[in-house]
Amino acid sequence: MIMEKLYKTINHFLEILLVFLFVVLVADVLWQVFSRYSVGKSQAFTEELARYLLVWLAILGTAYVRSYKGEMAIDYFFNKLSDTKKRVMNFLIEITILLFALIIMVVGGSNLMYITLKLGQVSATLNIPIGYIYSVVPLSGLIIIFYCVYHLRSLYKEGKQENLKSF
Repeated sequence: MIMEKLYKTINHFLEILLVFLFVVLVADVLWQVFSRYSVGKSQAFTEELARYLLVWLAILGTAYVRSYKGEMAIDYFFNKLSDTKKRVMNFLIEITILLFALIIMVVGGSNLMYITLKLGQVSATLNIPIGYIYSVVPLSGLIIIFYCVYHLRSLYKEGKQENLKSF
């Protein structure tokens, strides 16, 4: 029950955040194009802001897609497996994604964020510490881990129900 509520809350928050980031990105790019053609010179910050917003959209969007297992897959051979083997394969896929998110995104992303904050790297025109921009990587990694745990829990419940049906 708590897991379902948390799942819905995180999904809702991500949906709002992604729409907001997309609206800001569109407004930023429109302003850049408008100022370039009407004034003859675009603002210096608009290109950098668009780049960072696109990075955040892509990485957070990937985490959101993980909520409903919407990643690309070639499932021709997967569909030929028995239900039991499909469950085992889904379990292995979830564990692999969880480990990737933990090791690469959370640990590696946190190290990258820490190093850039420690070095004091700042973006050229926005004057934002680059570590804050990189913070999306470990954040998305944590969200992906949550979704993997959620899906693993669902797989466990399905397996438990299948075992009860067989008796």
